[in-house]
Amino acid sequence: MDTSSKENIQLFCKTSVQPVGSPSFKTEYPSSEEKQPCCGELKVFLGALSFVYFAKALAEGYLKSTITQIERRFDIPSSLVGVIDGSFEIGNLLVITFVSYFGAKLHRPKIIGAGCLIMGVGTLLIAMPQFFMEQYRYEKYSPFSNSTLSISPCLLESSSQIPISVMEKSQSKINNGCVQTVAIIGPIFGFLLGSLCAKLYVDIGFVNLDHVTITPKDPQWVGAWWLGYLIAGIISLLAAVPFWCLPKSLPSPQNREDSSSSSEKSKFIIDDHTDYQTSHGEKAKIMEMARDFIPSLKNLFGNPVYFLYLCASTVQFNSLFGMVTYKPKYIEQQYGQSSSKTNFVIGLINIPAVALGIFSGGIVMKKFRISVCGAAKLYLGSSVFGYLLFLFLFALGCENSDVAGLTISYQGTKPVSYHERALFSDCNSRCKCSETKWEPMCGENGITYASACLAGCQTSNRSGKNIIFYNCTCVGIASSTSGNSSGIVGRCQKDNGCPKMFLYFLVISVITSYTLSLGGIPGYILLLRCIKPQLKSFALGIYTLAIRVLAGIPAPVYFGVLIDTSCLKWGFKRCGSKGSCRLYDSNAFRHIYLGLTVILGTASIFLSIAVLFILKKNYISKHRSLITKRERTMVATRFRKENYTTSDHLLQPNYWPGKETQL
Repeated sequence: MDTSSKENIQLFCKTSVQPVGSPSFKTEYPSSEEKQPCCGELKVFLGALSFVYFAKALAEGYLKSTITQIERRFDIPSSLVGVIDGSFEIGNLLVITFVSYFGAKLHRPKIIGAGCLIMGVGTLLIAMPQFFMEQYRYEKYSPFSNSTLSISPCLLESSSQIPISVMEKSQSKINNGCVQTVAIIGPIFGFLLGSLCAKLYVDIGFVNLDHVTITPKDPQWVGAWWLGYLIAGIISLLAAVPFWCLPKSLPSPQNREDSSSSSEKSKFIIDDHTDYQTSHGEKAKIMEMARDFIPSLKNLFGNPVYFLYLCASTVQFNSLFGMVTYKPKYIEQQYGQSSSKTNFVIGLINIPAVALGIFSGGIVMKKFRISVCGAAKLYLGSSVFGYLLFLFLFALGCENSDVAGLTISYQGTKPVSYHERALFSDCNSRCKCSETKWEPMCGENGITYASACLAGCQTSNRSGKNIIFYNCTCVGIASSTSGNSSGIVGRCQKDNGCPKMFLYFLVISVITSYTLSLGGIPGYILLLRCIKPQLKSFALGIYTLAIRVLAGIPAPVYFGVLIDTSCLKWGFKRCGSKGSCRLYDSNAFRHIYLGLTVILGTASIFLSIAVLFILKKNYISKHRSLITKRERTMVATRFRKENYTTSDHLLQPNYWPGKETQL
């Protein structure tokens, strides 16, 4: 199901060979009666295959959009989220090579249908933990009053407040092608679906939403991540239905077979499996095909152009997979955007730019009839300019939020030691505060505090969902004017220049996405033209396998591990183990995320240069051999002409009767 759509279409439409000696019945109007069933079933197959690609791309796009939601819901670090994202590709490892090799000889529609059923069931299983786990508990300050009674967040050592352990126990009791186009459209709808679900609270339908005190803009907000997986799973199950009603193959139209002018696509369709045409009653011999597996594999890896292009693509996809996986997280952490807005922007702006780039690359290849070397140059050029544009993003970041004890001192000066005890200061030394909790409060001085207790707040008032803290000693000492010692629940907004930086980031990101995707079709054509026709299906399977094994699985993992090193404040689970990151160092996050992407992209550029070098070397050697052969042919032709003239001259007599008369 992950092999090229071109394989699926051409394998389904391969010509059935008629048994020798069987009578052929021809009607008076064969064109109108014979083509209709084939074209009708072919349209059904194309429509069903397009729907499958849409369902698969929708699920993959939605998975990327829920990365931050899953991280907060299950309180896990980015490295573990990367493992979850990479595991989406692990199922392909067991079957993709053999399906690409043996699937060409078996019942392809039923294989696709079975794959859709497995994919649908697996997608539904992703959502199941929501129905077996307890409700989501976000860290919050919950006074035991509405608007009349106030309680002190700062529990003084000499005061007779309720002990922390009693409060935690009571709180716990309270909370008990056409196809390729559709494949591009799928992620768009996946991210838009992620944007919609991110606006809905995670436990919608299970809790009273009036009691939820956070909004989608709060960093602790978790949307209904599970809802989209239910929708994507049902769509995948529906996509499997048509394939169980389709035949194994269809006869190709006669005018297609006799056509002398054919495009790259039609050549691929016609040439790919000419060696495997069988009679009507003959069965595929799996053992004979298995014997050819190892020699075919050696043949592929013995092709230097194919091997180097495979390496270049693998390294580049490491860069792209890691970048795309953590792009929503990067936008949320770097520019302070909500998950809903982030997914909406990616789905409506970035992915269409990728689709336009792929389409433009195909138009350029078709209109200018670019050769293999030209395709390699276009592929290399798009990578070079794309990653050069990527460098501008280093200058389009936002500074760290001012968080007391983590990025700024309690007195409002920078820098500050990142030691954990920096959360405590003289202004909150008398309060019994927990250093592991993350209940952010924004003071009137524009500084965020890890909790109202660590801000030294003495009283609080709650009116509806709004909680206001007063008499905060730590807020007062960092205020420029006297009397500003209050704060509200939540983190302070980023600086005023951050929204403008986010706009510039979107513009550069869209241009970069378009430029990098411009080389997609040229690279694909290069892959098809550098190998033998009978190995194209197998080569595409190996290519897809390598991309998923060496890029799709490891890239999100090591990207996540390195991103976790930029964490300033870790959350802790109730069992005491480390949870998800609450606050990142924006500068370190930006340098790790963008730097790793550029380093991998640069490595792929050097490998692409090697591909172009070998292509030119082969072209020059072939050109020289062609010139040498042509010169030999010309010399041989001239020699034959000279011999013929000489022999003719020798045969002609020097004197004949009437010579003088004629002269």
